[in-house]
Amino acid sequence: MTIKQLFDMGAAQYDGQRRKVIPCFDDFYKTAIDLIPFDTEDTFTVLDLGAGTGLLTALILNAFPKASSMVLDISEKMLAKAKERFKDNDQVHFCAMDYARSPLTGDFDLIVSAMSIHHLYDSDKRLLFKKIYNALLPGGMFIHAELAKGATDVTEKIYQRMWFQYLKKTDLTEDQLSLIFERMSYDKTTTLDIQLKWLKKAGFMDVDCFYKYYNFAVYAGRKLII
Repeated sequence: MTIKQLFDMGAAQYDGQRRKVIPCFDDFYKTAIDLIPFDTEDTFTVLDLGAGTGLLTALILNAFPKASSMVLDISEKMLAKAKERFKDNDQVHFCAMDYARSPLTGDFDLIVSAMSIHHLYDSDKRLLFKKIYNALLPGGMFIHAELAKGATDVTEKIYQRMWFQYLKKTDLTEDQLSLIFERMSYDKTTTLDIQLKWLKKAGFMDVDCFYKYYNFAVYAGRKLII
């Protein structure tokens, strides 16, 4: 089964499960929003990569109502849910695309992604970071809320044990957990330090990690103003 098929299958229940799947949900997403370098009433453009049902874009537009967003995902069923969410908002546009295999067109003030890029192989992640850099306007920012692999085999086992214990304590059904665990089996996580190095090699400046809870990390970088 492909990643696209897995997320097509989980689209109907995806939003309702996010808080149950991510132990640090509030701080994780709040950090991503807090890092956005604009004032509340500013007008700016956002590209949300692997946006799924548009959860992160919804949080951004709640904080920055004059922003406009391109919601991009490989799953048409996920995008259908996003279209339902934003049906009365003409500031949101949609694109069904595999961002690992296609160019990123357009110029954006902000590019964000949450819980998506870890499905790529490392070589594709490195290429994507460069594509993200090229798609940003000078001074633009990339904010990434993502999974990070443990620095050692021991720390990775701690991460996974913590996460599985948390999931088992939720009210998710066995069928729901089975699908979540199947999606997790497709994860191709990378250590945080390597991800930050890739951003720097892509050209980003002011690269740093601003939040970390076990394997959940929020980091960012800014494109140089020429």
